[in-house]
Amino acid sequence: MSSELTHNLGQFDEVIHIIDNARSRAMKAVNAELIQMYWSVGAYLSELCSASSFGDKIIDEVAAYIAQENPNIKGFNRRGLYRMKQFYETYKDDEFVTPLVTQISWTNHLLIMSGSKTAEERHFYMALCAKEHYSKRELERQIGTSYYERSMISAKKPMPESVSHNVRESILDTYVLEFLDLPEQFSEKNLRKAIIENLKQFILEFGRDFTFIGEEYRVQVGNTDFFIDLLFYNRALSCLVPIELKIGKFKPEHIGQINFYLEALDRDSKDDAVVEYALSRSMSPTLVADYRLCLPDKTLLQNKLRELTELALESGEGNEGDEE
Repeated sequence: MSSELTHNLGQFDEVIHIIDNARSRAMKAVNAELIQMYWSVGAYLSELCSASSFGDKIIDEVAAYIAQENPNIKGFNRRGLYRMKQFYETYKDDEFVTPLVTQISWTNHLLIMSGSKTAEERHFYMALCAKEHYSKRELERQIGTSYYERSMISAKKPMPESVSHNVRESILDTYVLEFLDLPEQFSEKNLRKAIIENLKQFILEFGRDFTFIGEEYRVQVGNTDFFIDLLFYNRALSCLVPIELKIGKFKPEHIGQINFYLEALDRDSKDDAVVEYALSRSMSPTLVADYRLCLPDKTLLQNKLRELTELALESGEGNEGDEE
């Protein structure tokens, strides 16, 4: 009787999925209506201010009128109305945001507007929010660690032609692991354990497409066992991603080690010899990234991104001249 009851209870999971999906759709619909309302109010205020001899000061009168007529309405004070006007004026002529604007919460819209200096940066975080469904805290963290600048710098650096476009977009040059709270002196084992203990934050930094498989993941080559520090699966790329953690400077032999692991993962590891695996690396690409345990200097990253952008523009102009 008890086993049959347990079996039946397991079948009821579908009810939970139905409820959760309905709630999710309802929340998205409510958010879309709210964003559309803020957009419409912002458009009204923008037009009102343009037509008024008092300019933006007339918003004070609007806020006072709303408070008098309907004091129970929250968020429509002077500050809130200015934000709605700013929201509309920031994006009214921006076709990029049209399909995204109602997919993001009002709180995250405000964070993006206050934390971004350019239209490109706003576009980046809006697209990222829509894709990853960031909470307020998660978005604050990404902006605070200069995720935009780091992503753009990584994208502008040359990579081997064998590395696909999707891989280029998935891997950063530098990862910020400030949440690990490691002591000044630590070992590679300490680093690995700290990542496992903070896996949720690590996935946020590493990318939501990555699913954790295991630590010290065993691969067998011939009759010998080898252990990969961390193994992930990337859903977007449909591939395994092994990670070897190092606390010192990069050495060429590190590439040989990870290539060996990649070969073991790429192929059936039954009776093949270790030396064969070590010499036949020709399938999956190997990339090297740095990690930092403190927040990066945003100004330095912005300057570096500006330099790379200018170099790319100059190179493009030079190529055009050569062709002529």
